[in-house]
Amino acid sequence: MPSSGRRRSAWRLRAPIGRRAYWWYASLGLLVPLALWWALAALQVVDRVFLPSPLDVAARLVTWWREDGLLGDLLISVYRVGAGFVLSAVIALPLALLIGTFRPVQALLEPLTDFIRYMPAVAFIPLVMLWVGIGEASKIAIIWIGTFFQMVLMMAEDVRRVPMAQVEAAQTMGARTGEIIQWVILPAAKPALLDTLRVTMGWAWTYLVVAELVAANSGLGYAILKAQRFLQTDKIFVGILLIGAIGLVMDQLFRWAHRRAFPWLYLRG
Repeated sequence: MPSSGRRRSAWRLRAPIGRRAYWWYASLGLLVPLALWWALAALQVVDRVFLPSPLDVAARLVTWWREDGLLGDLLISVYRVGAGFVLSAVIALPLALLIGTFRPVQALLEPLTDFIRYMPAVAFIPLVMLWVGIGEASKIAIIWIGTFFQMVLMMAEDVRRVPMAQVEAAQTMGARTGEIIQWVILPAAKPALLDTLRVTMGWAWTYLVVAELVAANSGLGYAILKAQRFLQTDKIFVGILLIGAIGLVMDQLFRWAHRRAFPWLYLRG
């Protein structure tokens, strides 16, 4: 009876579950799609040219690693995404603090940022090539364009969510504007800001293939585009799955950092 009660309680709204149960559900969520993919390939419902089997994809992964420089493609893509993401975060954070704190700055910058963020990053490729060239800077610039404007607005909203009561309490105690931003607003917004960084990191990876349209000769996105031309569907699958796996690892690292930095948010009631 007690075990049955615990099983039912896991399905209450926002009820916590143990680490063992979490990993069981997570494994199930990953393995079921894999099993369905395997079954479709084994039953030959779709031609192997369009849907290779997991074994075909695994074989292509080994070949890519041994013969086609997978490690180099992986490292250069991680560098491009990381550089574009870090550049976005370094510029976005102070701007977001200003937009979320001061109404005149919000009125000055938020409409412009909103306007630009709806422009597709791929449309900037000709301009980026003219302004920056076709080297690594152009690829980083495309990832920056794709993430920066979204990041600014989301971070500004995180800053605005800091309760006004905390600001007023600091003002009552005689704190100056700079001190309130440094010791009240920024610390209170940190958990949400780190979550925003986690989400926008995913967006940075989605712009990788677009970025590697710009005169690239290496990288996971470039390899996917090249494989498309030669109808190497198994290599396309490998590239997509690798990007997903790297993104999942980074997402989990952000979650781990969030738990370590703000453990009080995860205390059970």
